[in-house]
Amino acid sequence: MSSPSATDRPDPPSPTPAVGAEGAVWSLIGNTPLARLRRIEPHPGVEIHAKLESRNPGGSVKDRAAASMIRAGLRSGALQPGKTLLDASSGNTGIALAMLGAALGYPVKLCVPSNVSHERKRLLDVYGADVVWTSPLEGSDGAIREARRLFALEPNRYFYSDQYSNEANWRAHYETTALEILAQTDRRITHFVAGLGTSGTFMGTGRRLKQEKPGVYLISVQPDSPFHGLEGLKHMESAIVPPIYDPSLADEDVSVDTDEAWAMVRRVAREEGVFIGVSGAAAIVATIRKAAAIDRGVFVTIIPDSGERYLSERQMGKE
Repeated sequence: MSSPSATDRPDPPSPTPAVGAEGAVWSLIGNTPLARLRRIEPHPGVEIHAKLESRNPGGSVKDRAAASMIRAGLRSGALQPGKTLLDASSGNTGIALAMLGAALGYPVKLCVPSNVSHERKRLLDVYGADVVWTSPLEGSDGAIREARRLFALEPNRYFYSDQYSNEANWRAHYETTALEILAQTDRRITHFVAGLGTSGTFMGTGRRLKQEKPGVYLISVQPDSPFHGLEGLKHMESAIVPPIYDPSLADEDVSVDTDEAWAMVRRVAREEGVFIGVSGAAAIVATIRKAAAIDRGVFVTIIPDSGERYLSERQMGKE
């Protein structure tokens, strides 16, 4: 089923490369593998497949959206030499932007909640991002408000990719992720499951799957409360709702408890030998619930990143 990863930070080039000349790291984005998780399948007749987005060069699904937004900015002329890439992030998009900004020679400024995992903080530092740490009590919403404030103060200084509103976010998945899943399952997919953060992964992949195979059942996943420990996911009822999000696309929306998701991180590691991040684990919880309730089906679940980005989290020590 498909391929790998890896990059480093070169000295910034000058001039900025043209669209299509971005460099080697860009060619490694996408074509991530699909792994069948046989031991957690609730009964014969259903298959559960995990799309391992940690195999992207920046280590997460957000490489796809970041690359798409940067390319759209270059094509439109909004991203000019000398500008700074700006966005709000709960971690993974920021890491992806920092990595790709380094590859292109653009400085990157990010607004990030200060309670993101230690590993994410270290990665942002490694790639040289300038980070504004925002209140952990305000989550990603606080980061969004700060990014908007900075852009309003100096609009000519920044290319504000605004992942929560940028159509290029969901289009990355419409054009790549969905087609990979169809090919990797020989179009046998019956159910698609993904968490909601910006909602770009769910919206783009879901739209294309419905277009290509209208019978596919789409399940979105979010935390069950405003105060949760599922980094990267949004509780839509209490949060700033991303403009790119359309709740009518989902056939079903599932809420998952934080402790249940963390328990699934350990279960998948110990039963399948695959170390997944907590947002992906939440999607697996929702997948198993639905799979247990039907006789037959081929489920594909997006696993946005690896559990290695959460090793310092206190929940990793719980049994």
